[in-house]
Amino acid sequence: MKILVTEIMWNNGIEKLKEKGYQVDVDMELSRKREELLGLLPDYDAVIVRNETKVDTEFLDAAKKAQVIGRLGVGLDNIDTKQAAERNIPVISARNANATSVAEYVLACMLDASRPIRQADADVKKGNWNRKQFTGTELNGRVLGLIGMGEISHRVAKRAKAFGMEVIGYDPFVAPFDHVVQETGIKQVDELEELLKQSDFISLHIPLTPGTKHLIDKEAFSMMKPEAFVINSARGGIVSEEDVVEAVKAGQIAGAYLDVLEEEPITNSSRFADVENVILSPHIAGSTDEAQSRTAMLIAAEIDRVLNGGKSLCRVN
Repeated sequence: MKILVTEIMWNNGIEKLKEKGYQVDVDMELSRKREELLGLLPDYDAVIVRNETKVDTEFLDAAKKAQVIGRLGVGLDNIDTKQAAERNIPVISARNANATSVAEYVLACMLDASRPIRQADADVKKGNWNRKQFTGTELNGRVLGLIGMGEISHRVAKRAKAFGMEVIGYDPFVAPFDHVVQETGIKQVDELEELLKQSDFISLHIPLTPGTKHLIDKEAFSMMKPEAFVINSARGGIVSEEDVVEAVKAGQIAGAYLDVLEEEPITNSSRFADVENVILSPHIAGSTDEAQSRTAMLIAAEIDRVLNGGKSLCRVN
């Protein structure tokens, strides 16, 4: 059987599939070569993608032999899971494989915002010694607001509470006695507005849907504390990029960390060019070496399971 990999996949997962006897063809830039991709798809029994490959009707029509699609990650906004289900093609995701890495990214952002070590380093290397300018603040006693209360929020909360932070969360799909509330100690709030007003840091852990598109917009920023930071490691488009730039410039909030953008790779970098406190990264929150290794191995194992007639616990459709 033949498997096509269209984006970055750690080599351990590729080698695992080859050891199982599969022919694995890898082109990590194939997601950006649409016509070539569509021409190749009819020959493959399985396809492994990340977030750039558009698995839409055109893709699925071309993938005539496909028995399974593997997603190296958990976001599904690039995959038409309904159309795949109608064709009886299971889609499997790397369930929770990168959750720890995303949680640590959120902590890294909060520490970066609180202690200006990079700025102090640059200043000291200029010959200065401005101890008062770079004192920073503690995370201890600060309020972290989590929008979405799934597995990643659970892991973020555990780590934030170790720093002495108060953690609140908003998620209309989480019940009062679910584990993330009862076992993790997140204080659940009933209204998003309440979370926006109370939080010193706001971290997003929700999918991009028509209902969450630009959820964090001009109106939301107007409710936040002027010292608040927004952290988006979920999906581009949940935060309005135009509005966050204006909010930071106007001093409505202190800053934002955006790991995900509305168009990736970025097409409008000039929007952020002169805004020091809107900090961008190239969709790497869940991309540590450890997470990528786990993701590759999990997807390889689940692809093999499905191709051999088994059922995957990581199936999403």
